[in-house]
Amino acid sequence: MWVVRLSDKQLEVLRALLRSEQHLGPALKGAVEALDLARWDDLPEAELPWDEVEAIARRQGISQADVIWDLAKKQ
Repeated sequence: MWVVRLSDKQLEVLRALLRSEQHLGPALKGAVEALDLARWDDLPEAELPWDEVEAIARRQGISQADVIWDLAKKQ
């Protein structure tokens, strides 16, 4: 797996280049989808109510990750 950092302009050009292709195979379709989702990685760190997450996890006997997934589904 490769990890790259692109400027907004570079990302825009790369998206346009991929979308201009007549026939995108599965790999390139996945690349376009990844580029669309890439901006989520640039968002500021999330502030989660960790005390609440820990309490819910303990009460339900599940992991904190499962609690976060459950909370995310409700949004």
